[in-house]
This record gives sequence, C-alpha cells and structure tokens, in this order.
Amino acid sequence: MSAFDTKIKNVDITCKQEANMNSHDVGQYKSKSLYPEWREFACGCGAAFINITITYPINKLIFRQMLHGVKVHSAFRELHHEGLRYLYRGILPPLLQKSVTLSVMFGVYEEAKRTLMRTHLNSFVVRALSGLIAGSVEAVFTPLERIQTLLQDSTYHHNFRNTFHAFKVIGFRYGLKEYYRGAHTILLRNGPANVCFFIAREEIQCYMPYTESVISRTLLQFICGATIGACISSLFYPLNVAKVAIQSQLGGEYKTLFTVLPNIYRERGSKLRYVYRGVHANCTRSFLSWGVMNAAYENLKKIIY
Repeated sequence: MSAFDTKIKNVDITCKQEANMNSHDVGQYKSKSLYPEWREFACGCGAAFINITITYPINKLIFRQMLHGVKVHSAFRELHHEGLRYLYRGILPPLLQKSVTLSVMFGVYEEAKRTLMRTHLNSFVVRALSGLIAGSVEAVFTPLERIQTLLQDSTYHHNFRNTFHAFKVIGFRYGLKEYYRGAHTILLRNGPANVCFFIAREEIQCYMPYTESVISRTLLQFICGATIGACISSLFYPLNVAKVAIQSQLGGEYKTLFTVLPNIYRERGSKLRYVYRGVHANCTRSFLSWGVMNAAYENLKKIIY
C-alpha cells in the first residue's frame, strides 16, 4: 500500500508515518470513506474562482493565438485594439465552468478513490481510474466551454450580447447538440490529463518538506501545482488547438479531432512548431494558473478542515 492510500485527513502527516499505519487505522479510514466528503468539492470550487479571476486575460491572449495561429504580439495588439470593454468578455462561462469542473475534478476524484480503495486494487490503478472518472464527469459541462470559445472569438462579437444570450440563440437556432460540439476532444484531453495531474501531484507532495510557515507552505504548493500544470498543458496543447478550432465553428458539419488536427497541420505549412504556436504563452498561463489553483486549494482545505 502506498503512502497515498491512507492520506485523507491530515496532509501534513509524513509518508513514513502513513506507510506504517496499522490495520486498525486503515479500517477506520475505510469506514469513514463511506460518507461523501463535500469539503473537497467546496475547496475545488473556491480555488477555481480565485484562479480564473487572476488569469483570464492571459487565457484570452492564448485563445487568439490558438484560433488564428498568430504570434503573441499580434494577439496582444488585437486585444489592445478591442479595448477593456471586450477584455473580460466571456469570463462568466469559464468562471462557472471552472468553478464547477474543478469542484467535480477534486471531489469526484477523492470520492472515486475512496470507493475503489475498498476493492483492494493496486494504488496506482486506483488513482489512474479515479482520474479518468473525474475527467469524464467534467465533460458533462462542455456547453460552458463551448460558449466561452464563441464569446472569445471576435468573429461573433456582434452575434451574441452576453453568455445568456449565446446560450439562448444556440439552443433555439441550432439545437442541444450544438452545445456539445467538440465534446469528444474534451473527453480525450480531460481523462489522461487528470491521471497525470493527480498521480504526479501526490507523488511530489509525498516528498515535500514539512513547514509550519503558511507562506513557505503556500509557495511549495504553488511550485508543485505550477510545474505539473505547465508540463501537462504543454503535452496536451495540440488537443486544445483542435478543440478551439472545432468549437469556433457555429452550425454546419460536425468535424472530429482526427479530421481537424491534420487540416490545421497542413494549413500551417505542415510544420509541427506552427501547431504549437502559442504554447509558450500557454505554458506561462498554466504555470501561473495551476500554481494559484493548487496553493488556493490546499489553503482552503486547511481552513475548511
């Protein structure tokens, strides 16, 4: 049994102590795991809210690079030309989406892990399956990500007044199916990305030094989340490029990842580095975003627990 099979209530307990946990303690943990833990959901929601309000402008800059394949200074000039009026346009969908999906991501992961622990599966398998389950459940909220994409695209500035208007127009004119355009790409991205994030996060935290200082602990959690987030977002960047291209289309044929990604590759001169255009800004955004989120999540857990 790994250190993280028993790590639920006290995040400051050492890995050695956890590994030596006696059978009575394990049984007690399994008994408690029968009850849903709402606090994980609450911490994920709060961390997402803090994260989005800080990083949204950077996210919008990267979105324009993904969509148009332009360099960062060109995307910045475009946003500057549009002005502050449109800078935070479309923030409500990601605010709602991330608050809900990160709440689901952390909450469902922990609940799935508690349940699967009782099956006596290998620890790595338990964490991998829990990550896949959490990522799959997140895909239910694809409509929020879909609306965000349309509102961030300057092509539709005059088509939709706001988030609620966009939801209304798409539902009445195009039907419910249009809300889930690109859902298959999100499924392919979320599951594996969640597996990588949770396993790497728990392994790194196992070796993090214990400190009483709130500032030092927050900094360590920031670095942990930032490093993992930047690596994973860079790894799955082509899927995000394809997702943006798919979801920026309104109406018409439903294209799949396996047709869109090769088209993007050809349209950008058949050079892989052009498909990755914007990855540097994305890596910076992810470093900041996941760092803030992980630090906020761990500090909220300290407060709520």
